[in-house]
Amino acid sequence: MKEYLYKLFNDISLKLEYLKESELVFSEPNIKEHGDISFAGAMKIAKTIKKNPLDIANEIKTEIEKNNISEVFEKIEIAKPGFINFFFKKEFIGKSLLPVLMKSENFGKLDKYYGKTALVEFVSANPTGPLTVGHGRNAVYGDTVANLLSMVGYKVYREYYFNNAGRQMRTLGDSVRIRYLQELGQNIDFPEDYYQGEYIKEIAQKLKLEYNDTLIDEPAEGIFKEIAEREIFKDIDKTLNRLGIKFDFYFNENSLYENGKIKELLEIFAQKNMSYEKDAAIWLKLSELGNEQDKVIVKSTGEPTYRLPDMAYHIDKIKRNYDLIVDVFGSDHNATYPDVLAALKGLGYDISKIKVLIHQFVTIFRDGEIVKMSTRRANYITLDELIDEVGADVVRYFFNMRSITSHLNFDLNLAKKQSEENPVFYVQYAHARICSILRAIEKENIQPSVDNLSLLITEEEQDLIKKILKFEDEVLSAAESFETHRITAYLEDLCSSFHKFYTFRRILGSEKKLAEARAALCLAVKHTIENGLGILGVSAPEKM
Repeated sequence: MKEYLYKLFNDISLKLEYLKESELVFSEPNIKEHGDISFAGAMKIAKTIKKNPLDIANEIKTEIEKNNISEVFEKIEIAKPGFINFFFKKEFIGKSLLPVLMKSENFGKLDKYYGKTALVEFVSANPTGPLTVGHGRNAVYGDTVANLLSMVGYKVYREYYFNNAGRQMRTLGDSVRIRYLQELGQNIDFPEDYYQGEYIKEIAQKLKLEYNDTLIDEPAEGIFKEIAEREIFKDIDKTLNRLGIKFDFYFNENSLYENGKIKELLEIFAQKNMSYEKDAAIWLKLSELGNEQDKVIVKSTGEPTYRLPDMAYHIDKIKRNYDLIVDVFGSDHNATYPDVLAALKGLGYDISKIKVLIHQFVTIFRDGEIVKMSTRRANYITLDELIDEVGADVVRYFFNMRSITSHLNFDLNLAKKQSEENPVFYVQYAHARICSILRAIEKENIQPSVDNLSLLITEEEQDLIKKILKFEDEVLSAAESFETHRITAYLEDLCSSFHKFYTFRRILGSEKKLAEARAALCLAVKHTIENGLGILGVSAPEKM
């Protein structure tokens, strides 16, 4: 319906030139009595051309009525202070399903950002241990954002920033070294602030099996660090594959040191008088760049803080000329990313193309009790364990169910329920039910047909059609606002409308033309659920 209005308004803009300069925004009124779609643009136009918005609204209505619209609108009403409310004929709304059925698996795909590129960096977990459920939220959300951007036309690239430099990696290497020596029978204390997980012992045992005692004198940053990093990342990659997540690029932090980018950036800061030395450390003048206080970028030990490689990495991303750069971080980055952006802006880079998305923590509940997590002590729930317990579909759906600005309570009991209480089951069941319906009616020689869509005029049919037609708007809104939870909310609302429709309007037993039209409506719902679940990375089973 909106597509029809866009075309109609573009046609009448030949007569009403102020429409050419106006952004055409159509919205669904909150009150049904105000029509199917409303246009509020007359108020904004009035401010520009200094004219009464009611007069503008009436001018637009008059021009519209000069077109052949008798089969489209029941009526068009003007409401103060300048709204134009459109009431579509039920038959026209029914016929509006045709493009949905024609597009089928492509329904929801838009070309608004066709030709533009986007780089989405997400996960980027340090290779010091298995992925936790916190990493899982980052992974699922980042991948779904990438899916949404692809849906609206972007050519999307996924990138993992491989943070394999610094103290934590030296600690990892030494953790494995000490466990290796313990496996050989040496009585060595294991520091409390080292990595405590069972996975460290497993890597040490592998080293003992392969190398026996030949590594006794090896330093922590040699083979111990290298093999630990390789083994842990192999497990990280395996876990991400279970969620259907694959990356186009892996960017190694080490490369920034090896190719001299860190040293080069420090020289630029010094040349531009953006840094200074104090207490044997190098500080960045962030207070002069709009932030509250200056920050250390190289410690007195000569080791850079994590802000410095992040700045060099983002300069590299900017120089790759993407139209959009998306960073997905956990809330522990709240204090650091503004420093990175301030430094980039101070160097003259355009940071408007960078979108930083911060997600809040995840709490796992079982039987109403919090399941405690601690990555150091390793008594945490790994992402693999969560997938084992509830399945990849549930993990992906639940992680997308809430806004990333909200703390996420993941209820294991709810996640495992095979009932309508579980939103994943609710949506997937609707899809499976439609597949079952289509199989059943095929046996009765009834096929979905677009020939008589105008017969779909009952309240339940009209409501369901309108919900389907909202899908493309929801996809665009979700992509532009980076709000993946809009898709889960939409799907649950759509499925609610479908179940209501099918309770009151059966296919079998209806007159054949009406039955074929209702079958087509079911097929349109099926396509929409499939495509929505596809964005979320969740399967659409045909049987349950």
